[in-house]
Amino acid sequence: MKLGFLLGYSGKHININMDLIKHAENLGFDSVWTAEAYGSDAVTTATWVLAQTEKIRVGTAIMQMPARTPAMAAMTAMSLAQMSGDRFIVGLGASGPQVVEGWHGVPYGKPITRTREYIQIMRAIMARDEKVSFDGKVYQMPNTGEGTTGLGKPLKSILAGNPDIPIYTASITPAGLRCAGEMADGVFPVWMDPDKYEIFAEDLAAGFAKAGGGKSLSDFDVAPFVSCIMMDDLDAAYAAGKPMLALYIGGMGAKGKNFYNDYAHRMGYGDVAERIQDLYLAGRKDEAEALVPNGLVDEVSLVGPRDRIRERLHRWKEAGRRGEVGSMLIGSGDPAALELLAEEML
Repeated sequence: MKLGFLLGYSGKHININMDLIKHAENLGFDSVWTAEAYGSDAVTTATWVLAQTEKIRVGTAIMQMPARTPAMAAMTAMSLAQMSGDRFIVGLGASGPQVVEGWHGVPYGKPITRTREYIQIMRAIMARDEKVSFDGKVYQMPNTGEGTTGLGKPLKSILAGNPDIPIYTASITPAGLRCAGEMADGVFPVWMDPDKYEIFAEDLAAGFAKAGGGKSLSDFDVAPFVSCIMMDDLDAAYAAGKPMLALYIGGMGAKGKNFYNDYAHRMGYGDVAERIQDLYLAGRKDEAEALVPNGLVDEVSLVGPRDRIRERLHRWKEAGRRGEVGSMLIGSGDPAALELLAEEML
């Protein structure tokens, strides 16, 4: 089992705790991950971290695909990989309609089609076997559509090829998981119960089969985000773990168009997920947070006193032994929590 460290989003002012990142690096953490929504971007922060570390890999969880062309993403990945000694990991995501159309000002379209074409183009550019041309439903290279000059031509990257840069996708829908299994090297299922891999099993297996070549979990990384809230007061720890779950289940998207709410249904929390969403969208966030079950927090997070966290890690260890979880991407600002996890898992 590998351990990663989540930086999360920045607020008004970017604050990257390099001391904590270097502590994680010294503890043996494999990776650290940046993020973007509609504030700081994931690439600039990843670059900053790569420049100040030596061993730990740095990934983006996630780069929003509609915010940059596949060629730009490939250029970024190849540049950072080359400058960091191959320590950069591409993490891609479709984001959601509110951000894509409201912030980036482009159509949301079909996210699975976009993801498949995006990765195909990136891999062709990074392999550098030939000049790249592509005729897809979302992307055309060269583009000959309205407003073009007709002067575009297939090109090959000036940089040396690097086909081994890993690509992960953020996916929790059945179609997204199938696409991840087929096209990617790993998947972020945002949060996960390590005892419920069956939620993903059929779709990932279908993706592996479509990819061919004997692809399986042995060469694919399931890498969920895992909040770790270590404190003696268990009730306070539960309370600290609920706002983010309520935000995603209740507030990420509109009624009937919230992938995280759908995911909570598949995890067995359908009735309460509906009530959380209704309260959240009505502006009653405190009530929505209070309604998040302690059991759900426990399933997807590590909360409570040190000994309780140590005991509950056995579920993750078993999932790792089964090959169903390859990495735990830890959300915690507590050095003691990172030390405990490294002691138990590495």
